[in-house]
Amino acid sequence: MKKRIIALVLTAVMAASLVACGSTPASSSDNTQAPAASESSNTDNEATAEPLENVDGKILSVQVGPDPETIDPALNSAVDGGNMILHNFECLLTVAQDGSLAPGQAETYDVTEDGLTWTFHLRDGLKWSDGSDLTANDFVYSWRRVCDPNTAAPYAETVLGMVEGFDEAINGNLEALGVTALDDKTLEVKLANVCPYFGSLAAFATLSPVQSATIEANGDAWAIDPSTYVSNGPFYVSEWVPGSYILMKKNPYYWNKDAIKLGGIMWNLIEDSNAAYSAYQTGDVLMIKDVPTEEIPSLVGNSEFSIEPIIGTYYVSVNTSKAPFDNSLLRQALSLAIDREYVAGTIMQGTYTAATNFMGPGWSDPKGGDFLENANGGKPYIDNSDYDANLAKAKELLAEAGYPDGEGLPTLTYTTNDAGYHKAVAEYLQQAWAEIGITLEVNVVEWASFTPMRRSGDYEIARNGWVGDYADPSNMIELLYSSNGNNDGKYNNPEFDAAIDVSRTTLDTTERSAALHQAEDILMADAGCIPVAYYSDFWLQSPKITGSWHSAYGYWYFMFADIAD
Repeated sequence: MKKRIIALVLTAVMAASLVACGSTPASSSDNTQAPAASESSNTDNEATAEPLENVDGKILSVQVGPDPETIDPALNSAVDGGNMILHNFECLLTVAQDGSLAPGQAETYDVTEDGLTWTFHLRDGLKWSDGSDLTANDFVYSWRRVCDPNTAAPYAETVLGMVEGFDEAINGNLEALGVTALDDKTLEVKLANVCPYFGSLAAFATLSPVQSATIEANGDAWAIDPSTYVSNGPFYVSEWVPGSYILMKKNPYYWNKDAIKLGGIMWNLIEDSNAAYSAYQTGDVLMIKDVPTEEIPSLVGNSEFSIEPIIGTYYVSVNTSKAPFDNSLLRQALSLAIDREYVAGTIMQGTYTAATNFMGPGWSDPKGGDFLENANGGKPYIDNSDYDANLAKAKELLAEAGYPDGEGLPTLTYTTNDAGYHKAVAEYLQQAWAEIGITLEVNVVEWASFTPMRRSGDYEIARNGWVGDYADPSNMIELLYSSNGNNDGKYNNPEFDAAIDVSRTTLDTTERSAALHQAEDILMADAGCIPVAYYSDFWLQSPKITGSWHSAYGYWYFMFADIAD
């Protein structure tokens, strides 16, 4: 089987590029309102020179993906959109280069002894990018908006579920949320349950402040038009030409503007990795995230090429709300029929590592140490050392599910976007699942359509992935909670939910750790999703860029960067 797969996969890889999985105007440097969106109809994947003429200072030209699905902080759940939001907005707290929490819009904060009341003290003179004042009330409005059922923020439960009054707020009584502006500079947050990682949530993009006036005047369109996209971070969106570029300029009203060396950032919206690579080679773009996979062997050892592991897992979502995928035995068979060492080592060329658990390396165990090392009694849930035995077990499970050798199953459909390894993995799955008698059809859709389709459950099986937003394991394991907005597989297991509920309410770190591990035990036994590999980021970056960094959460920080002459 493998020789056949290698030929198919390597052909697909040669034609693929990578997009990883998971705002603004303001005023320009002359203190006037940011310009309206460009009327240009240019759809080429190249930034035009004209907008750069109006930027005061150096322009950093980068590529982290195509047009984001959204750059509304409340609605985004993807890495590419998150990276852009990170440069336009600033939360109460921020994340420093070493991963520690640092002051952001809040200069200091206090936590009561019982851990239930957090009080944030905002800096003096904070402003929006249009020059108007930003106060604690803006955070109250923004956090209530995340809870608003009309917003349908996918992260709502994750970031605010522990706040007092959340259950009432998510059902429409927004005033019940335990977030209060004591005065213009003081924000008080009351928690229903102790949340030791709440500081990390206060630094997470979903809880960025957004300006009520621009949203109430423009509705959802506020985040797609530079003339209404008011932000509060180091940069603001000056122009957005879909399919071509997003230009951000330095925000003259940002409290730490003197630390910003760049005049602007040009985000080249290039979907084709070969086009991105060409732009990098000519020097038009100084950093690209989407490196053609066929170039990787020749780039290994090149000082401009980096591969770094990040906290996250590449997995397959199975829509458990639809038959026959509501059958756990079928899902287990699909999982065991995958040769993960082959996928990671051959298809992904060793850039990723084979998954044995859903929760991979890098997650911190509440009782100390690495969460992965303490999972399942220290043993992997999936033994990748004996694929033949796994394949035999997959056939047994499929027969037990009522589909011996695939008999009685219709053709199944796997949905993916055509980037990086995604299509190659899809074609491998066609071959691998054919070994147990399953016929698989691959449905390739554009990136802009893919994530909304997956979130709405309009699929049978789909490629998926999650990169951590902070190191607490709840950030990822809670994806499968029945009411989580990012539960794309519509997984619903009362025992799993009960374990998560314990982890959310206990004050004992050992009990919390045990509950989270129990949740993963249930998830893996039930094959609520199918982990495949642990993520890494790989990219090309010119040595001309100084002062930037890449985080374990898959973000590039360019706000304090410079370009060497």
